[in-house]
Amino acid sequence: MKTSEIKELTDKEILEKIQLETETLVRLNMNHAVSPLDNPMKIQVARRNIARLKTVLRQRELNQN
Repeated sequence: MKTSEIKELTDKEILEKIQLETETLVRLNMNHAVSPLDNPMKIQVARRNIARLKTVLRQRELNQN
């Protein structure tokens, strides 16, 4: 997910995406602990998506004040 796509979302949608990505990351980590994933880069992608979402949310929070 690109930053430009994230900026078009509302705060509520961003929070929902964060929750969804976090659940995905937990599931990927658990599956990877049991048996190696076919593509372990999915873990890194999920972590970066969460970071991007939180960054945009924080920027909006700071711009409101």
